[in-house]
Amino acid sequence: MLFWYVGVSTAFVWNVFRSPALDYRLVMLGSILPLVEVVFGGPRLLHTLLFTVVLLVVVMLVTRGRRLLRRRLIGLPIGLLCGLVLDGAWTSAAIFWWPFRSGTGFPGGGLPELHRGLFPMLLLEAIGIAATAWCWVAFGWSDPENRRLFVRTGHLNRELLR
Repeated sequence: MLFWYVGVSTAFVWNVFRSPALDYRLVMLGSILPLVEVVFGGPRLLHTLLFTVVLLVVVMLVTRGRRLLRRRLIGLPIGLLCGLVLDGAWTSAAIFWWPFRSGTGFPGGGLPELHRGLFPMLLLEAIGIAATAWCWVAFGWSDPENRRLFVRTGHLNRELLR
């Protein structure tokens, strides 16, 4: 289920912030980053609000006085937050509010993303494909120059603001 996270997060972040200079590659990476916890057999730190907030604070502190670097790195915690919303991590208080609700241990049971059933997963992935197609058209990625700009910098063409 990659398109659900990548496509919807990118479209959502663009429609909220309208910033062509944000690194949308990091938004995409952040949105799928919690999926690596599949190797642990269930949600861990990357599925918690605490991790996302701490990462955001670290980015803000490390980039003080370095506006361009901040604009680049801020995409990662924003993407992580989008990923938490899209995977429904907020529906499990023990995970989302860790360690405040459940102590230091993590509940087992696998990733919430993988327990939806086949039809809901296919539906969400279809929505993600549609969102990715919207991004392709809206961001002009059929133009090789716009694609190169995105691949090289994560930025979108500034003409999108007009």
